[in-house]
Order: sequence, then structure tokens, then C-alpha cells
Amino acid sequence: VQLQASGGGLVRVGASLRLACAGSGRTFSGYVMAWFRQAPGQEREFVGSITTSGDFTLYEDSVKGRFTLSRDNTKNMVYLQMNSLRAEDTAVYYCAASAPNRHRSPRDRDRYAIWGRGTLVTVSS
Repeated sequence: VQLQASGGGLVRVGASLRLACAGSGRTFSGYVMAWFRQAPGQEREFVGSITTSGDFTLYEDSVKGRFTLSRDNTKNMVYLQMNSLRAEDTAVYYCAASAPNRHRSPRDRDRYAIWGRGTLVTVSS
């Protein structure tokens, strides 16, 4: 599967954005999907993940209650709805895909073998 993220942009604090990740390939529904982000000079960090069926999601603490992951396997799409954006949310956002793996946490960056190009989100105060 190949991934392409889109939807980034420049917004003000408190605004909303929805990022989209388009996947190619028939096996898209078999992948755990996640979003990571990387701010300038910082490590790439986990934002959230969603199971293959979309029934379960996991979020990094700072985005809980503000960000929501969803997926539409009929369209090979994963979405990251971001509300109440803060300046510290500024980063390049990446979507990633992983085969199901009960032995590795969805937060583990190294379990994701497939990455899309990032999309830049800039939140200005």
C-alpha cells in the first residue's frame, strides 16, 4: 500500500483542520493506521492510531478530546479531525500503516513500515 497525506495548512489558534490520508492497494483495510507528527528540531511523535476495523482508537495525551481519527475502508481513507488547535500542534503530520501486531504498541514508531509524505500544519497565535 502507498499513502498520501493532505489537508494541512495555516490556521489560527482555536481553528479546526481535517487531514486525510489516501491509501492505494486492495489490502488497505488490513492495516492499522496511525498519524505521527514532527515539529522542527524534534523527534517524530505519535498522535493517534486506529485499528483495522476502525472500532478502536488510541491518542497521545495532549490531543485527547481535540483530535479524532476515523477511517473509511471502502474509500481507502483515514482522517484526522483536529479541533481547538494550539500553537504547539504545529508540525509536519505523517500517516503510517502497520500490519496488526499484538506484541508492539501502536505508539511504537518502528512498527510502521509504510509512511506517506507529510503535510504541514501551522497554527499561528
